[in-house]
Amino acid sequence: MDKQTTHFGYEEVPVEEKAGRVEQVFDSVARRYDIMNDLMSMGVHRFWKRVVMERSGVRRGHTVLDLAGGTGDLTAKFVERVGPTGRVVLADINASMLQVGRDRLMDRGIGAQVEIVQADAQALPFPDNTFDCITIAFGLRNVTDKDAALASMTRVLKPGGRLLILEFSKPVNAVFEKVYDQYSFHVLPRIGKWVANDADSYRYLAESIRMHPDQPTLKAMMENAGLERVEYTNMTGGVVALHRGIKF
Repeated sequence: MDKQTTHFGYEEVPVEEKAGRVEQVFDSVARRYDIMNDLMSMGVHRFWKRVVMERSGVRRGHTVLDLAGGTGDLTAKFVERVGPTGRVVLADINASMLQVGRDRLMDRGIGAQVEIVQADAQALPFPDNTFDCITIAFGLRNVTDKDAALASMTRVLKPGGRLLILEFSKPVNAVFEKVYDQYSFHVLPRIGKWVANDADSYRYLAESIRMHPDQPTLKAMMENAGLERVEYTNMTGGVVALHRGIKF
């Protein structure tokens, strides 16, 4: 793969095409995204996100960026944590996902407390040293230039601020990995076809997980971006990993 191309799942595509291809995927799945998350993970994604909240260190008065926050489930939890003196920004590059997030936050009665921003993780439109905490859950693998995104996130963190990346990763057990592969490439697209009438998008999502950096590689990328005390926690046998780093 040269500098002019990148991965879209297992396919090699021109760099300038990836963002548009990813946008098409999430335009297609936006309205069924939360239902699919429950079905795909058998509800376990809710546990993974609870761990994010526990490790975030967010408290009243903090400023939080929920990046690639889509339908806003983490955003809603952060609104409760920061209280009326805090600030929560829901950002996503995809307008369809943001619309779903906006609608659901309004339904919960907290839409007015959230700033909603359409933004590219590779070039965040915020001043330096803005946020006490940034989370990106299941979004980094879809970013074309992950190093640029990590640098951008580090830039807008306050000194002492935390970046938490929740992402599908590499299972630590070889037998479990084979079962997981069978599920991802055979069962998942069928669920996508049944629920969202879109097998191809969920096949891409499975492929994008396999192309994402493994746990030690992502840890090194975060350190290269300037974060310190970087650590990761495997969950569900490494199917998902939570990486956390601090800006000093």
